[in-house]
Amino acid sequence: MVTTDRTATHVHVVEMEGIDKQFPGVFANQNIHFDLRQGEIHALLGENGAGKTTLMNILCGLYEPDAGEIRLFGSPVRFRSPREAIAAGIGMVHQHFMLVDRFTVAENIILGQTGPALLREPPAQLHRRLQALADHYGLKINPAVPVWQLSVGEQQRVEILKALYRHAKVLILDEPTAVLTPQEADELIVTLQTLAAQGTAIVFISHKLREVMSLCHRVTVLRDGQAISTVATQDCTEQQLAEMMVGREVNLRRQLSSSHSKPLSAQPVLEIQQLHVLSDRNLPAIQNLNLAVYPGEIVGIAGVDGNGQRELEEAIIGLRPPQQGDIRIQGKLAHIPSDRYSMGLLTDFSVAENLVLKDVKRPPFSWRGYLRPKAILSHAIELVQQFLIRTPSVKTRIGKLSGGNAQKVIFARELTRDHQVILAAQPSRGLDIGATEFVHAQLLACRDAGAGILLISTELDEILSLSDRIAVLYEGQILETVPIAQANVKELGLRMAGKQGVDKPGETP
Repeated sequence: MVTTDRTATHVHVVEMEGIDKQFPGVFANQNIHFDLRQGEIHALLGENGAGKTTLMNILCGLYEPDAGEIRLFGSPVRFRSPREAIAAGIGMVHQHFMLVDRFTVAENIILGQTGPALLREPPAQLHRRLQALADHYGLKINPAVPVWQLSVGEQQRVEILKALYRHAKVLILDEPTAVLTPQEADELIVTLQTLAAQGTAIVFISHKLREVMSLCHRVTVLRDGQAISTVATQDCTEQQLAEMMVGREVNLRRQLSSSHSKPLSAQPVLEIQQLHVLSDRNLPAIQNLNLAVYPGEIVGIAGVDGNGQRELEEAIIGLRPPQQGDIRIQGKLAHIPSDRYSMGLLTDFSVAENLVLKDVKRPPFSWRGYLRPKAILSHAIELVQQFLIRTPSVKTRIGKLSGGNAQKVIFARELTRDHQVILAAQPSRGLDIGATEFVHAQLLACRDAGAGILLISTELDEILSLSDRIAVLYEGQILETVPIAQANVKELGLRMAGKQGVDKPGETP
């Protein structure tokens, strides 16, 4: 991991004093004080629902605060729209990029800009001007290339350049490394260091504590809508930050069982042979994929998002018919879906109803075709307590729960049913440290109890923390499979980008 120079000026670019924001029945922000200095990379940490997004949405003009004051370079400002915030020099790069795939880089950057001079500018001249701007900030881009041809890391550079083109003095990045390879993440960090050295003030929202510690000058931790503390990264540890975020002790280390190597005589509980699957556009998404998962192990699929993960998941659960190949499952399958709302939950149904979705026609939840509400509610109350699901009531509509608690509902439903195989796709996507810790503990407990688990995740840290073997997926093919003891982060990152590693390739399953 690249480290950053800890020097930054004490010139305050942004000062947010006493910020309050209340939604019906909820204080999203309560008396928050936050300041950002010129040339500083300032991390904003907190669990889901802690108020980070609301605070930054206020700074970006999406919300107006109920109370408090915002000062930009010492002068009070009040943004009534994102356009006003952009004009004042506030730019934000969202986790999900706001780019038009069919447009070129240049077209995306000037999208929404007006003025006769811009409309009359020849494309070649615009490309030269944007290239000069990109070179000034150390961003590697080609203004003439369509966005759909770019990697995820390259698209992110376009989003950053788009903000800088609008003269952003403050750059807010929301989970910027969530879908990047380690190499792309390192390149982004170098870019942010360059921007900070040139005076840009940067807010870095992330759940990855190692990145925060190596990159950021200071950290502000939010919890339950309040600012708990602002500390210099050189004066704290990852463990201390995690505990400030959740308000209790957190286990950040991998939880190893006493023995979890696969028995040599065991038969795989999930076996995939020569699998070929097409995408929604009838293009090859999975090609000649071979994989085996044995009882008592977690096999992690590592890869940058968009390399066939969704198609593989859908093929295994029967939603996408293979063009060729076999998928054999020994026993019953539990499925933790990559999209919890479209594939795993009915958002207009209650917590209790979602917990029995797959068993609603069976006793004790129904009898002779009639539902038994008391049995459903009793079952839900028991699982809510067992899985620490935070909900006002088991009758609460699940769409009102946080992402972490909605994910716990899926885990409670799937893992309490009989299963020998677990397909866990992006199980901690969008979750905070506390919810991620819970999810990981559940998967490890199931592995130790003898289940075979296929873990599909674009979070390399998650793959490294949980897997016993790691398979690298690139453009629908498994390039190599290595035991966790032989895994090398740099080489895995290269393989995830489709490049040959620096050492010999790993073993195949």
